[in-house]
Amino acid sequence: MNDTQVAGRRPRRGGQGRSRRQSSGGFRTERRAPEKKTFWQKVVAFFKGDRKKTAPASTNGARTSEPQQRPTSRKPEVVEVSSPKLYVGNLSFDATESDLFDLFNGVGKVNNAEIVSHKYTQKSKGFAFVTMNTIDEAKRAVSELHDKEFMGRKLVVSGAKTSDVRS
Repeated sequence: MNDTQVAGRRPRRGGQGRSRRQSSGGFRTERRAPEKKTFWQKVVAFFKGDRKKTAPASTNGARTSEPQQRPTSRKPEVVEVSSPKLYVGNLSFDATESDLFDLFNGVGKVNNAEIVSHKYTQKSKGFAFVTMNTIDEAKRAVSELHDKEFMGRKLVVSGAKTSDVRS
């Protein structure tokens, strides 16, 4: 590119700059600037769902005209039970800690049940931690309650990650 050209702009009309294709002997194709939409055209396009022109850039920097897909659901990582603390996932948002106490007391003695909730709204995040009395009871709870239907959802019960397991 010549020093008289500015990146992304056409050369000046006085013949001071030449495009790469023209200087290499090939044919010259002019790029047109994208059609500038008015504010109201953008508003209408937003509500109609016409986002081809306003699609966000992909990770490699190229624009795509395809709508971005949501990531597929992933299966939770199965963690071996090495402590009495259990992770309970895919929990109904209506479940309470007393519901978990009742459910897990059918398997063994429960020391603690804590549903993780959002910091500001106090709504459930859909998972909890249950601490059983012994590791054997925790293993029995995983074998009996994993994939069991509870309040309209299949539970995911596995060992909770401890600080030494995460690293």
